Amino acid sequence: MNFEGKIAISTGAASGMGLLFAQTWAELGGNVVLCDVNENVLKEKVEEINAKGKGKAIGAVCDVRNYNQICNARDKAVETFGRIDVVANFAGGTATRMRKVNREEYPEFPDVPIDVYDWGIDVNLKGPFYFAHAVLKQMREQKSGLIINIGSITGAEGDSYGMDYPTSKAGLMYGLTKSIAQYGSRHGIRCVCVSPGPVLTRAAMANMKTLLGRAAEPQEIIDLCLFLASDKGQFINGENIMIDGGRNAMNRCW
Repeated sequence: MNFEGKIAISTGAASGMGLLFAQTWAELGGNVVLCDVNENVLKEKVEEINAKGKGKAIGAVCDVRNYNQICNARDKAVETFGRIDVVANFAGGTATRMRKVNREEYPEFPDVPIDVYDWGIDVNLKGPFYFAHAVLKQMREQKSGLIINIGSITGAEGDSYGMDYPTSKAGLMYGLTKSIAQYGSRHGIRCVCVSPGPVLTRAAMANMKTLLGRAAEPQEIIDLCLFLASDKGQFINGENIMIDGGRNAMNRCW
């Protein structure tokens, strides 16, 4: 794959799969805007990518809950590179884990403070919605573009405690992705959702069962995203693609 002259925005890009997408995109010749709330780490990762001398990287400090900051990131991408070809919405996480909720203190869903779940829905659903609203203005003008949403097997399975996460991911997988594809079709814009099963970004993921008997390597998820953005993936649109080792096909007894 060769992405020379192509411009991508990656969110949650100071770490995890958001960073891996940005690094791989640049290694394949593309220019990339890394968006994250962690300014110090963001600067460090941008410098590391640029030191390799392939695709160029810039950073944009951006909380995906803040529409103005998203618009600033969009404008920085256009001012620097002239266009936006791909937005990959990696920023996210289960609120009860990210906010370090003590399950002994808050044992069940109704006990967890609602502001915890507000955070999860804002980051996991409103963030990609905000980004779509902001960048579609630019993509409409240039008559091309791809938005990659990141769903989750949890969006199909549910979670009786961390309900913000499956609620948000299902919204991406079955609502937002199709809606953007419907709107974008008249302007040459596509939208696809990539929904991983367990991924070895955290050790605990290795304990989740799949038909293949393992969790995914992060690069396997990124490779699918890159295929969708490449010349070979241009006929895929409006779909939610499970990349879960067959977990969604398992015969499970709850």
